[in-house]
Formats: sequence, C-alpha cells, structure tokens
Amino acid sequence: MTDSNPKESTRALLSEIVDYAGLFPPSALSMSEAVVNYATYKNSNYDWMLGRFVVPLRRLPEFVDSGHDFLSRDNESPWRLSVLASQDISETIRQIEDFNAENAPNAVCDAIETKADASWLIENIADAVPPNFAVYFEIPPGEDLADLVSTLAINKQRAKIRTGGVTADAFPNTAQIIRFMRTCLAANVPFKATAGLHHPLRCFKPLTYELNAPETVMNGFLNVFLAAGFLRLGYKPSLIAELFENEWAESFLFDDNGVLWRQEHFISTAQLRHMREKNIISFGSCSFEEPIADLQEIGIL
Repeated sequence: MTDSNPKESTRALLSEIVDYAGLFPPSALSMSEAVVNYATYKNSNYDWMLGRFVVPLRRLPEFVDSGHDFLSRDNESPWRLSVLASQDISETIRQIEDFNAENAPNAVCDAIETKADASWLIENIADAVPPNFAVYFEIPPGEDLADLVSTLAINKQRAKIRTGGVTADAFPNTAQIIRFMRTCLAANVPFKATAGLHHPLRCFKPLTYELNAPETVMNGFLNVFLAAGFLRLGYKPSLIAELFENEWAESFLFDDNGVLWRQEHFISTAQLRHMREKNIISFGSCSFEEPIADLQEIGIL
C-alpha cells in the first residue's frame, strides 16, 4: 500500500469506513489469516479507513488464540471488534463481557450485530443489551420496514442493510436501498451496510474470487455513502437513483471543502463528517485492499 495524503473531504467520507470481515465469503479466510491481515492494515498508511474486526461470537476463543501476540504488541491502538450475536442474546452478552474483562484494553468488543424481523424481537434484544454496546439490527427491506425502523428509533438502536452476497439474488435493488436509507434518516436511526460493496463505484463484477464466477451489477460504496449524504440534504429519490447508477469517477470532484457531483450538486466536508458520525456509519467487507486499490486507480487516494 502506498502513501496516503487524501483531501479533507475524502478523509471525512472514508474515515473508519471499512469493518473488516475477512472471515466471511467470498474471502472466507482462516482466523490466523484474517488476524494477520487486520494487524497489517492497522499499521499501514490507510489505518484511518479501517473500522472494526467482524467476528462471530462462537469464534472469539479462536480470535484470542490467533491474535494474542499482535494484541500484546499493539496496546497503544486497541483492536475494536464487532461481534455477530448468537440466537441467545443473554449468552452473547455474557461471553462478550467475559472477553472484554480478559482482553481490554488491547481488544474490546463494543459493537454487536444481529438480525430481527419483528418489533417485539428488537424490543427484547434492546432490553437485554447494556447501553455501552452499539447494536446493529439487520432488518428485511420489505413492507414492515417502517415499523421496524420506528421500533429501532424508540429503543435508540441501529439498523443494518445487506447490500449483496455471493449470489445475484442477495443484492437488493436501488429502490430498496434508497427506501431503507430514507426511512433510517427520517427516524434518526444510524445504520451500516454489509456485503457487496467492495468497489467504490457501481460496476459489473464477479460474485466471488473463483475462476469463471458468475457476474452481477454491484453498488459502489461511494455511490451509497454519497447518496445518504444527498438524501440527508433533501434531494429527491429520482436524482439519488441516478447517483446510484453513476459509474464514472470523473463525475465526482473531491477537494478540501467537499464533494461536487456532476459539477452542480455539492456536499460539504462538514456535512460529510456529520453524516458519518450520525447516519451511515460503516460497511462490512471481506477485503480491505480491494477498496483501496480501486480508490487509487480512480485517483481518489
């Protein structure tokens, strides 16, 4: 990885944007490989783009075994973990608190990811989780979306949208993603995305790293995050849909003051910072190097 001296707007938009999910498909690395990668990224010139290490609850002991030497040497920069909960939320909390007691300050689980398709389930989990954890609820983008997001807002919880996978049918369409973001923004519910966002701009790419893997249209993380910013500024969904379909880096001008799209639509660096802090928090990716390489190729890094 080469040196990084980004524009202020680039840093505001991309700071801590990637939650590293190297354990998950399509990379599906071993724990030791994923831990070595994360340690490497934390000591690279692009550490400022790196978010949490995503790990399933059942693999926490394996993480400790693989990460012990790295954690002991990296105590000035704690490893932050986002843990995928088991179906038993009380047991999840117990194991996470035990982990934190044994490994803090070198490693701390401070975020939890779970799934919920009903308001009562959100309420039960929210009641069980101590307030010092950020909990992201992956919710379906169907007809109950507004009720689910409303329940998240009332209980001061966060949302998560699955933006892809290893099959074409795992990718929601543009209208579904826009509706999800508009609903979360209207309810002041912070959210994250996961899967299918390896590339900065909308593109047609293979679904996996296997030879002759099937291909599909993938959303770009720049498209998604900037769309959230412009939605927050009150732009109409029809224009946001055009932003989602933008495949050309030349349409975006980054400078220290902000980002200009199509030479007429502007979002300031201050607005980007606020959006990242309060609205769209991060995205999960099994690759950290691929997003950086693509950003370098299009001249944003």
